[in-house]
Amino acid sequence: MEPAPAAARTGGFVSDRIVVESRGQGPDVILIPGLASTSAVWARTAGALEGRYRVHLVTVRGFGEVPPGGNAEGLVGGPAAAEIRRYINEKGLTRPAIIGHSMGGQIALRVAADAGPRVGRVMVVDASPFFPSLISAGATAGDVEPLARLAYQGLLLFGDEALKTQASGMGADMGGAADSLFGTLGWQGGDRRTLAQGLYEVMTVDLRARLPAITAPVTVVYGWSADDRSPRSHIDGLFRASYRSLPRPAAFERIEGAEHMVMIDRPRQFQQAVERFLR
Repeated sequence: MEPAPAAARTGGFVSDRIVVESRGQGPDVILIPGLASTSAVWARTAGALEGRYRVHLVTVRGFGEVPPGGNAEGLVGGPAAAEIRRYINEKGLTRPAIIGHSMGGQIALRVAADAGPRVGRVMVVDASPFFPSLISAGATAGDVEPLARLAYQGLLLFGDEALKTQASGMGADMGGAADSLFGTLGWQGGDRRTLAQGLYEVMTVDLRARLPAITAPVTVVYGWSADDRSPRSHIDGLFRASYRSLPRPAAFERIEGAEHMVMIDRPRQFQQAVERFLR
């Protein structure tokens, strides 16, 4: 069930796409989780910030135990981004910093592209404007659409277990991330159709053409490995190529030993990156 106090803590903001909980006082920081995750993935980050910042914890409806609402049908990422922009406007947030993980990183990029100077800065955590480019720099949405359709159908028909056992075969590992995604707090499940649609969008949405509209500075944080046998050891150039059309060069921070769930895999190093980002 959705936690009842959330609306009260956000001054009555109601959305059929997202749930937002606000805590703390100070400059505004918005935290957006990834596919099948709720705001619980940000518990440690929020705890470290809320004494100095006003933290806004987003959960996309249909992820975890939150009822899907409007996300039961149609697109997920774009409508969620639109609702976060509405939240910023209605609450009068002053140039908030936005931190988004994975699919939440793509949502953060959408918000920044559409909100312009209303957004102060953006951190994307193990997220690309086009995730297949982290596997092959020349990949196109058309190349991955058949795999994305297979992943969509598998998750819709067979549930979470199909994705857990077939992730690498369906191309959902996104650069070696699948092993750490499942069995952690990061994969909290949710409404089957919402998850299937979200996965399809993660695999096919290409936001690279939207990057020139982002005026806010962007920081890209990602897991990295010194082991040449790991896909993570070769990911630096792929991330840099993905963000090359930003009007100002992105800052890149790799965190050794982290996989996809960077803030859970290496919490201390991740928090240090967040503190540098917010300075």
